[in-house]
Order: sequence, then structure tokens, then C-alpha cells
Amino acid sequence: MTRPGGTAVGGSTGYLAVDSGGSGLRVVVGTADGGVSARRESAVPVRTGPQGIDAAHLMGQLLPLVRSLTDETGVTELRTAAVGAAGLSTLGDGLRAELPGALRREFGTRTAALAADAVTAYTGALGSRAGAVVAAGTGVIAIGTDLSRWRRADGWGHLLGDCGSGAWIGRAGLEAALRAHDGRDEGSAPLLSRAEEMFGPMPGLPGRLYPRPDRPAVLASFAPQVAACAREDQVSARILRDAARHIADSAAAVCPAGDEAVLALTGGLFRMGAPLLDPLAEELARRLPHVRRVPAEGDALLGAVRIATALAEDKLTLPGDERMLLVVGMNA
Repeated sequence: MTRPGGTAVGGSTGYLAVDSGGSGLRVVVGTADGGVSARRESAVPVRTGPQGIDAAHLMGQLLPLVRSLTDETGVTELRTAAVGAAGLSTLGDGLRAELPGALRREFGTRTAALAADAVTAYTGALGSRAGAVVAAGTGVIAIGTDLSRWRRADGWGHLLGDCGSGAWIGRAGLEAALRAHDGRDEGSAPLLSRAEEMFGPMPGLPGRLYPRPDRPAVLASFAPQVAACAREDQVSARILRDAARHIADSAAAVCPAGDEAVLALTGGLFRMGAPLLDPLAEELARRLPHVRRVPAEGDALLGAVRIATALAEDKLTLPGDERMLLVVGMNA
């Protein structure tokens, strides 16, 4: 979003907002007064290694994107920065140690917020209101706050959690397909047919799936097939009802008490439509009758922008947390 005509403001101060996720980087640079902003993207995800998220790789990607954005906007000093990163809460020790100093050296940043991507998703969806957000796609995580502390549920990955996610639904659907192939109970002939169309003969599925580094995405690719079968196939419908129950469990675990709390759903999983959303609405009404459902206002990148601009105005009211939302001030 830019000022009409794309006018740049020379020599101005501004902010940097970053959303780093499994599909790459999205970056916004804007002026402190909100008059000018511009956006760039990279399709290369930031690496993780033995030390967690690779801060040097993140900065290596940021530098050319930010240089291009500062040329476009005329911003010469990025006094505040907000970086939302997938995996920050569990893999972010190196990033927390190295990134603030690198932002200071390269961009003149004086205050930086390092946020888990769940926090930026929350802030994009609800701003600074008390409530809860469920972000669901290949994985799923729920996050809530009463504005005094953060609570999170799930987001533990496809092997240990992400219950109700796209990967979870796809895995359950493929299990039902394999049961039908074997002649076991709880199998689904419609899912078997669709699985063989996508992946070939079932005996070869483990060999094609297990060695892949993108197993969660491959599993999630089958979730729409489960939704497509749900109206006619009881097994598929049951999988989606179970997914709805798991998602509602996570929402209930993090949602604050009180009649003022709100709940938003965000992420690509919810584009599945009625086969998932109808049972989910029933589960949420049962588990959280006091909570008002509201549409998400925006995504994680908007959340990073909101945090960066709130820092610039000294108006950030979201609770701090060393692993979820860490604000670092740096001396000149």
C-alpha cells in the first residue's frame, strides 16, 4: 500500500515488518507516519539447523529486500522492527541472541520485537483485543491472551500434535484408504480410490511418503479429498468431526474467561468450507458458549506491521514473553 501516485518521502524514518514462515519471507517497510509502505516477498524459507533458526540466513535474505524497499519508500532509518518467525518459541534462541544486533547494524533499528508466528497471526486477526485465534493450515496452533499473558495450545508438529490440521486430516484419510485396501474395519472405499489417483497403488505409498522432507505438506494435500468425500462417506465425515473436536479443544484451552473474549479462525484449512466448518461451529458453541466469533481482520504480516507501528508510537499493549514476544531496545 502506497500513497496515491506512489510518492516516496526522502530521508524519513520508518519501520520494518517481517513474516518468516514455511513458504518464505514477506517484508514490509513503511514510514513512521503511515503515509507510505511497500512490500516484497521471497519464496525461500529461512533455514534451521543445530542452533535453531539461522539468523545469518534470515539477514542474508532480508538485506536485498529491505534495500529495495527503502529505495522505493525513501525511508532511510528503520527505527522499529517486528519479526514474526515460525518456530521462534522452540527454535529461536540463536535468533533472539543475534538478530537485534544485526538489525541495529544494518538498518539503524533502535527497538525490535521478535514474535512467534502465532503472535503475529493473533495480532493480525484481532489486534490488541483479549481473545483467542486458531491458525490452521498444514499445522494448527491456538493462541490466546487476556492481555496479561499468552497461552498456546498444540502447534507441536505432525508427529506429536497439530491435531485437526491439514496434515492430521490427510493422514487420517490415507489411513482409512489403507484400511479399505487391507479389508479392515473403518476403511473407506471412496478415499482409497482418491488416494490411488493421487499417489498410485497403496503398497507403494510408504516408500513414496516416508523419505520425503515435506511429509506434512504431502499429507495435507490429501485433506481436500477427505472434505470432498464427506457428504457421501461416513468415514470421511467422521474424520472431519474429529478434526473439529480437536480444533475446539485447542481453542478452549487458550481462550480467556469472560464475556468480552472473542475468537477468530485464520489459515487455509478453513477454506475447506461446510464439511469442516459446520461441525466446528457446533463444537465451539458447546465448548465456548460465552465467546463471540469474529472474522479475522488480517494475516500474520499485518500482525507484524501492527506490532512495528505500535512500537514506533510507544503504544504496544500486548504482553511480553521471552519466547512468544520479546521486545529488545538497543542503544545508539
